[in-house]
Amino acid sequence: MKKNKISKNWIIKQHRDIYFKESKLKGYRSRSAFKLLDLEKKFKFFKRNMNLVDLGACPGGWSQVARKKIIKGKVLAIDIKEMEKIDNVDFLKLDLRNADMKRKISTFFDGKKIDAVVSDMATNTSGNKNHDAIQTGQLCLSAMDIAVSILKKEGVFLSKLFMGSVFNEINDKSKKIFKKVVIYKPESSRKQSREVYIYCKELLNSYTF
Repeated sequence: MKKNKISKNWIIKQHRDIYFKESKLKGYRSRSAFKLLDLEKKFKFFKRNMNLVDLGACPGGWSQVARKKIIKGKVLAIDIKEMEKIDNVDFLKLDLRNADMKRKISTFFDGKKIDAVVSDMATNTSGNKNHDAIQTGQLCLSAMDIAVSILKKEGVFLSKLFMGSVFNEINDKSKKIFKKVVIYKPESSRKQSREVYIYCKELLNSYTF
């Protein structure tokens, strides 16, 4: 009974949420599309002819935004779940832990390094905030590992993470890999949420792959 009440309250909050309503009006598959738009407004990293990988893409809100911004380049969406087709977005159904992940991405881009890797992945919430932060942090670290192997030197890595015990590990590691590292909370992120995004740019020459 309590669980049903929580679910009902969540649905009510969603329908009152301005970004949830806006996503429906503008045809985005998720309100998280506005987080990427906020991040783009802040960092201005999209280019008309760039190649981008969207990790954990389902349901596709970030891929929709990327496709509107990227006119001539390729957008590759990857998720463990099936995703409904988006025009001019290619999709691979793959687990992040798949040993062939990097090879398959490289093959898709004809062996060329790419411009950006973005990730809005988060673990399913358990009710334990510290546990959720750690699990989502591990997803961020895995995404970073993939990114550094496929990015151009001046490439961009952007990922969600939650404030918690693993935050310092991620922040410290990223500063050893990238020249520029910024932690940012988009305006469209819910105020009560512990989520933030880490924006990283330009691989350091000193980093050993």
